Amino acid sequence: MLRIHFTTDDLARVRLAPGPDPLWETLLSAHTLGSRAAGGIFGDWARWARPRLPADARLLFQLAPPVGYSADFLTPAGGSVRLDDGIDTVLHTQRHRLRTDLAQLAGRPGSAEAVRLLADGGAAALARLGASMRGYFHATLAPIWRTIEDDVAADRAVRGRALLDGGVERLLPSIFPGARWESPVLLMPYPADRDLHLDGRGLLLVPSYFCHGLPISLLDPALPPVLVYPVTRAPALPAGDSPRRLDDLIGATRAEVLRRLAAGHGQSTTDLAHRLGASLPSVSEHLTVLRHAGLASTRREGRRSLHSITPLGRQMLRP
Repeated sequence: MLRIHFTTDDLARVRLAPGPDPLWETLLSAHTLGSRAAGGIFGDWARWARPRLPADARLLFQLAPPVGYSADFLTPAGGSVRLDDGIDTVLHTQRHRLRTDLAQLAGRPGSAEAVRLLADGGAAALARLGASMRGYFHATLAPIWRTIEDDVAADRAVRGRALLDGGVERLLPSIFPGARWESPVLLMPYPADRDLHLDGRGLLLVPSYFCHGLPISLLDPALPPVLVYPVTRAPALPAGDSPRRLDDLIGATRAEVLRRLAAGHGQSTTDLAHRLGASLPSVSEHLTVLRHAGLASTRREGRRSLHSITPLGRQMLRP
């Protein structure tokens, strides 16, 4: 059981992360891939991602074993919605923090090389870690990042309604089944029996696509408090890997229009026609059908009409 103790100041300083944190998703998805038992809702993604892992991802896996402790410095305080900003913070981790975290990993099977490489906090070693994290993200997460963003945005909307309806005391127990608020303590299922005293520092809530099972908090109680919790999610594959049965359902050309919409941030009818090698009237007709079905939307920018996929459309592209 995890017991998080709040003061009045803490309740005023509860924050909800503005979007998915690339470093938390990197860490937690690495846990999934590192586990031989990866399956269930992540099974299709894991089978797709494993052959795409870059060779330098090995260093990340050594610091983030699927069971037990992972280095806290891989997910720095404050969170970030930008990958490069987060990695830059990791690369500037203070040496005493590196040594504290690496000491927790010392002696764990498979972690010796990473511990030895990073223990002195040298610039070259940290640059290698940054390359490992960046390469992993772009190979395995970037192609499904829009799906992750959509599911986290949906969760934030649910949390926002809870906050508006009942304040922070309604929000806090809403984040996980079995959580309950016994003022001034939030209690929830947890792998170990633990008390976390916020002491006026507040709490950052981080909704996560790849968090599964129980919520997660940093091991070191001296670090800024964060609670990562799982969102309600659907399986994700890149749009190009969506099942061919969608073609049978709405037609091959219309399905391809939907996939093209998923790959961009607002595209004109002319752009889509050029990419598809189709006529403007044909593409316009397909867009009208998709829009009436709630799978696409259109907005005006000056004289141009730009088309985008809707969350329902993205659901159609999932396996």
